[in-house]
Amino acid sequence: MLIIVGIIVTIVLVFGGFIMSGGNIGVVLHALPIEGMVIGGAGIGSFMVSNTSNILKKGLKGVGHAVKGSKWKAADYKDLLCLLFLLTKLIKTKGVIALETHVENPEESKIFQNFPNVSSDHHVVEFICDYLRMTTMNFDDPYQVEDVLLKDLEKHHHEHSDAAHALSVLGESFPALGIVAAVLGVVKTMASIDQPVEILGEMIGGALVGTFLGILISYTIVSPIAGKLQQVLDEEHHFHNVIKDVIVSHLHGNAPQISIEIGRKSIPTELQLSFYELDEAVNELSNDLLA
Repeated sequence: MLIIVGIIVTIVLVFGGFIMSGGNIGVVLHALPIEGMVIGGAGIGSFMVSNTSNILKKGLKGVGHAVKGSKWKAADYKDLLCLLFLLTKLIKTKGVIALETHVENPEESKIFQNFPNVSSDHHVVEFICDYLRMTTMNFDDPYQVEDVLLKDLEKHHHEHSDAAHALSVLGESFPALGIVAAVLGVVKTMASIDQPVEILGEMIGGALVGTFLGILISYTIVSPIAGKLQQVLDEEHHFHNVIKDVIVSHLHGNAPQISIEIGRKSIPTELQLSFYELDEAVNELSNDLLA
């Protein structure tokens, strides 16, 4: 929502300041549709040329993702830690065999389904199940598992950051595309050099709108959206890091309470619940979930 408010504030103050200074907004509005078509068309075309279809889809979804912000809230981190507590406690009390039914069919697991916000994310559930499943296959060396986890997380984050990088490159190209539109306007003006000064002045003004528009789109819309998307992806990456820390701590032989406390420390500060809040949430969990 802040993105939309920010764009509105930018447009109102930029064009409002121009009008208040005595600028002729009519010249800008007259040239805006054509200059916008040239710059926007070139931007869309170059975006299609420079990226794969997969990244194009990510880029389009990424704009909406940046507007909505991170999907994970403080309550989701609490649910995640409670979920991991139950899974690690199940292993400690009943052995890895008892875990198999939960990681093989998480959609039917009482533990997973007790936390609908977390279990509704296919990637998170798959991530948890894949690495806990490895423990049932005797792949339980904490150092090896941590190494594989880190590589997996790095790959995951890199793939999800492709859209932000592509949008950032697109944003950097708009000032140059604005110059392209301006040069075309100058060419048009030079072809009409026999016209009166008033007409030539309006044509030159319209051409300069292209340069203005390219810079405005770059530094107040596309590049900020790309930066915001990267911030959102970085925030969501912490969710997977919490899972990693809890699983590795569990493999080191720590008690479930210690493992989730280590995971709690990995939560971003502004979303981090206190030790007592987590302890209360764990104590409220029903023992029937482990049955």
